[in-house]
Parts: sequence; structure tokens; C-alpha cells
Amino acid sequence: MGTLNHDPLVCERCPTCDCLTGCQYMRFDLEAARREKQKILRGEHSQVLNDCATCYACEERCPNANHPFYQIVELQEKRGLLPVPAPITRQQQIMMQPRGTMVPARVAKPVIDMCYFPMLTGCVRGRLFEGASMIVGSDIFCNIMWLHFGKTSVIRERLPRMIDNIWNGYLKDSGVDEIVCFHDECYGTFTQLAPAFGIDVPFRCVHLFEYLAGRLDALADQVKPINAKVAYQRPCSNRLAPGTRHWVDDIFTRIGVERVKRTYDGDNALCCGQVLRAHQKDDLADDVQARNIADMVRAGAAYCVFNCPACMITLAEAVAEAGITPILMSDLCQMALP
Repeated sequence: MGTLNHDPLVCERCPTCDCLTGCQYMRFDLEAARREKQKILRGEHSQVLNDCATCYACEERCPNANHPFYQIVELQEKRGLLPVPAPITRQQQIMMQPRGTMVPARVAKPVIDMCYFPMLTGCVRGRLFEGASMIVGSDIFCNIMWLHFGKTSVIRERLPRMIDNIWNGYLKDSGVDEIVCFHDECYGTFTQLAPAFGIDVPFRCVHLFEYLAGRLDALADQVKPINAKVAYQRPCSNRLAPGTRHWVDDIFTRIGVERVKRTYDGDNALCCGQVLRAHQKDDLADDVQARNIADMVRAGAAYCVFNCPACMITLAEAVAEAGITPILMSDLCQMALP
């Protein structure tokens, strides 16, 4: 993995410092934001390194695609200011490491990349995924989670191997040149993070939502409108792929659901709170989750729609207790195909 594609002069000349002034978890006026940004550019300590919620939003907010979030994460590791306690980080490094147990296999389009979530392979079923191949396991894990841990070194070490495993273990000899990323994490890794660090990805990535929209079009005569109000929990990693956002509304239109209007959606989406707890910021996590769920309730949502498994695991119980049904986007689409 090469050097981060970042031009410090672009940040120095930025008139708005949107990456910090627009942060939902830290409060900076323009003067303070510029001051803290200069510290980061000089490789010095900044309160940002301690207080960053690692929600990825500043990557999306930067009008120059100059990777402000990756700058923060790189400096956290360089200065030893890891957001998650070291024992937990070490434990996760061991638990999430590649096992070297992958068995190369022939696959056929569409190839659904389930990352490291074998418990969700049952979601790939029925008419939506007819004829699909699946790949899953520790040896193709995208490893983007280490951004939350301030450990880009782990990504640098493991990601090239994961990409090589996907290409040479499954796709190349099968004559397949693309995968469908079931999670935003993989899509963001391969389409934004890898290029930012100068690593080649030899296959094309299709976002799950683009794939679902296409399948719903192909099955349009079988789709039955669900006629329900839904809230969408936007995951952190979708901040790395803002160009995919329109697919959410496109899918909702196709299956006959109404996306409720609420405060914490789109650019203003709040994270699920799991990472904040890992950072030992329980009070902030409680506040974020309470505001987020109350917002869904006020808007009258019957379903809370997820794409990130971690978000769903984190919020599902609390959402259900509030009278809202948690559901993955793919399962919501299955409901429209009775």
C-alpha cells in the first residue's frame, strides 16, 4: 500500500475548513477549525485526535477529495493516540486476522461479496439473487474497520492480500471481472480507500443498492408495494461513497415505501453509536442513539432500514423497543416479492 494521496497545500488554502466546521461530534468555529487543521498538517497534537468519533463524515464533506479523515487516522497512529484501548485493539487484530483457509473456487455472475459476515449468507436467496455465487470469510475481509481504531497500518498490511485473494482465488480464472458488495464497507474500501492509498483493485465493484434496483426493475411485474413508512440508518462507510445515496430513494420508490423526513438523515445522519462505545464514550453513545431513535419515532417510521450489519446489531433491540421493526435493505426488498 502506497502513500496517502494528500496535498497539504489544498488544506492550507481551503477557505471553509468544512471537514471540521461541519463535524457533528466536535464543535469548531472557522478560526478554531483552521488552527486545529494546521496542527494536523504539521503532524502536531490536536484535540481532534482525541475527540474524533471516526464517523468518516469529513471525507464526504471535503470539497477537494483531499482525504481529511485519513489524515487524522494516520496521525492518531503516528502519535500513539489510538481511539480504542490497546488491549481491545490487540484482541481484535488477532480475532479478525486472515486465517489462510480460503479454498479457490469457480464463481459466476453475480458474485456477492459477503465480506466477513457468514451469518448473513441466508440473505442471498430467492428471485433477487437468482443464480448468484457468494464469497465470504476472513481471507477476503475488507479491513476498513481499522479506521475506527486509528490503525491504518493494519489496512496497509492486510488489504492488498484480501484483494489478491478475491481476484486470484475466485474471479480471474472464472472469467468474472466484478463483484457485488453486500455492505458499504467493502464498496467504500475498494472504490475510495484503496485508490486513496495508491493500491490497485483489478475488479469492478457494484454497490448492493445498484444491484437491487436493477433486479427490482427486472422483476417489476412481480413487485407488490409494501405501503409503509421507513427510516434509513446511513452507515459511516457510506460517507466514502456518496454517489450511491440516490439508490436508497430509487429502491424505496420501486417497492412502494415512504422515506420519512427526519432530522438525522442524509448529510446529517448520526452513527449507530457502536464505535463511540468502543472509544469508551458511553455518554455520547447514549445521547446519539437516543436522539436518533427518537427522531425515527417522531417521524412515524414503521421500519428502520439498515445496510451495515454492525449498525443493525447495535441498534436493532433499541429500535424494536421503540416500536419500529429493524430490517436489512435486502430483506425489505424481499418483502415486495411475495
